[in-house]
Amino acid sequence: MPMLEGKIDHVIGVDTHRDSHATAILDPNGGLVAELEVPSDQAGYEELLRFAAHWAPGRRCWALEGTGCYGAGLTSFLLDQGEWVTEIDRPKRTGRTQAKSDALDAIRAGREALSREHLACPRQRGQREALRVLTLTRSGAVKVAADARRHLKALLVTAPEPVRAGLRGGTWLRQARACAALTAQPSDPVEYRATVRALRATAARALAAHQEAKQLGKELGTLARAVAPALLAQRGVGPVTAAQVLISWSHPGRLRSEAAFAMLAGAAPIEASSGRVVRHRLNRGGDRQLNRALHTIVMIRERYHEPTKRYVARRIAEGKSEREIRRCLKRTVARQLFRLLARTTAPAG
Repeated sequence: MPMLEGKIDHVIGVDTHRDSHATAILDPNGGLVAELEVPSDQAGYEELLRFAAHWAPGRRCWALEGTGCYGAGLTSFLLDQGEWVTEIDRPKRTGRTQAKSDALDAIRAGREALSREHLACPRQRGQREALRVLTLTRSGAVKVAADARRHLKALLVTAPEPVRAGLRGGTWLRQARACAALTAQPSDPVEYRATVRALRATAARALAAHQEAKQLGKELGTLARAVAPALLAQRGVGPVTAAQVLISWSHPGRLRSEAAFAMLAGAAPIEASSGRVVRHRLNRGGDRQLNRALHTIVMIRERYHEPTKRYVARRIAEGKSEREIRRCLKRTVARQLFRLLARTTAPAG
């Protein structure tokens, strides 16, 4: 969205917290008109809207911090009421004192919105939020499964020989299932009984987390296919990577161009030239989960996509390093995915 100059009569900055929201109404020049703090619940949202209608009639814009966290409820409420809402990162504190309070942060949020050349739309909820919570839960299950597998391997290294004898070799899944079926008799030595108990518990945890992650992956695929079927048809794009791309992209119109999408993904080139050397380096900023999804797509294409394999061979012959080639490929994939989503996804209702 373009900057607010000439488009609003008031801007309303909101500093969001778990229990309360601090609000400051500003005029188009950034002057303070009125302030209010309300509880972060439905009654507080309604009170805040009445307050804005009284002190900020006409064209107004809400500048909220934390639209995807503590401000999510207020953001949904305001959008349902037809209000204009923009997303603001935490503004920088200025001045010698670096003063800090909720009221001051609300004023800073409003003034930050007035000064920005481009404003960000809050991320969409609905299907996008469903993808986000499923992805987050799957990520937790994958971490639990990985920790349990490492724990299981460590237990097997020091387990009594009768236990280890039947568990050598094979995949971790086979070992986990075998460990889950172990039994011990009361007459067995205490070390043996304790080891079997530990192996059974750890194997059960690993298997349960693995099954949970697998099931959540299937649900992600079903939901991503319903939102953007063309995305999953792209080479190297699976259910998990498709879900992450949709989560970061959110909806048509949120990002003004494919260059902005690439910058969000940390795939935009960063100048690193000096003297006669002209080069670019990796961008280590942006949404690292989206960058990871692009990296996964590139790695798969490098192995199984013939045009990508030919491109890599040509750039290697030109003297480019693997890291530079992957940077270029990530930028290309970001462009392709943005254009695909902009062309095939319906605008937000």
